[in-house]
Amino acid sequence: MKKIIKTVCALTSLCTAFGFAGCKSSMGGDKIRFTVWVSEGDRDFANATAKAFKEMNPDKNYDIVIDIEGENEIATRILNDVESAADVFSFPNDQIGKLINGDALAKIAGERLERVKQVNSEGAMDSATITVRGVEGVYGMPYTDNTFFLYYDKSKLTEEDVKSMDGILAKCNGNQKFAYPMSDGWYSTAFYFGKGLGYEVTYDDNLAEKTITCDFDNTTGVAVTQAMWGLAKDSRMKADANDSKITAGFNDGSVIAAVSGIWNKTTIQNYLGNNFAAAKLPTYTIHKGEANEEQVQLTAFAGYKLMGVNNYSKHKTDAMDFAEFYTNRENQLKHFDARGFVPTDETARQNEKVQADVCAKAITAQLQHSKVQKNVPSTLWVPMEGLGEAMITGAQSGTFDLTAQLKACVNSIKKGA
Repeated sequence: MKKIIKTVCALTSLCTAFGFAGCKSSMGGDKIRFTVWVSEGDRDFANATAKAFKEMNPDKNYDIVIDIEGENEIATRILNDVESAADVFSFPNDQIGKLINGDALAKIAGERLERVKQVNSEGAMDSATITVRGVEGVYGMPYTDNTFFLYYDKSKLTEEDVKSMDGILAKCNGNQKFAYPMSDGWYSTAFYFGKGLGYEVTYDDNLAEKTITCDFDNTTGVAVTQAMWGLAKDSRMKADANDSKITAGFNDGSVIAAVSGIWNKTTIQNYLGNNFAAAKLPTYTIHKGEANEEQVQLTAFAGYKLMGVNNYSKHKTDAMDFAEFYTNRENQLKHFDARGFVPTDETARQNEKVQADVCAKAITAQLQHSKVQKNVPSTLWVPMEGLGEAMITGAQSGTFDLTAQLKACVNSIKKGA
């Protein structure tokens, strides 16, 4: 009998140490362990949501691990090893095709799909919907818009000033600048989209890219690039801006206006206090000083953030339950409170505090001047980053071969065309 007891104790210890799937927990059920990937800024919200999910399901023994992974490169990270990647992950909707092509996303179906479709906006659901080999499916659960707009210090700038870049720059100097991430293609494409330029992508049955065309280097594109180059070398511009430089600039007063997204709302608002303000993107001047000079509205990418479930998850149903919980109406409003994320849930979006929010108003205005972030070339980002970096470096050296740099950028974007 003593030997039997010792054996049972030893097996119990092994189960605890190695987390064997068949081991029973003290709660009397199998431990259900899965991993969730979110951005650094969502760490606290995700941990709180995981805790609430476990409390809501006391009959199950959940072990939910929250890990941090940058959303911009989430598809690449997952496709490096799909089977070992997170069970649930947040991603921007433009990566949906790449993830499906890599068999990394589980399709949402049945009553769950009907629940998600019933509450979310048409645009949000369209962002998660894609046709694979002739069959339409939904592969993610939306929870917020994903676009960018203008933050500014209203003690330095008026509502009239921020309608145009010229108006903003007129109030700037070498010590108080306008920050725009010129080396980030997500932002810099807004100049080209504003003049109706863009790209076209064709896909095979497995959603792999077959051909990509891009017209950023036509006559209009050259004029757009010249306008961008003029801004990049303006001493009142902070063209090498990124999130950390923007928030630090608002903190020390060296930035009085900046283009960014909702994820920086809380930080910037804390720094500016009563002087915190937001608006749609300004216009920029093309053909400056020429007879055909005009103001062009910056046109932002407009997409959505989704929660997806790994097709190889060992606990797919539980992972789906968590993704649905994470993106439900109550948690979209909590996410709004925590980070300012505007809900995709139609009822939550009409909430009084959302409707009154300055950033929500700016996003709504910007969505009237936007390009849907769907069917975006996978080749777009690196060449656009290179073009922006060349402008920033050129502004320091005084040399920038616009024609050659633009041609190289577009040639790198194109594929099979």
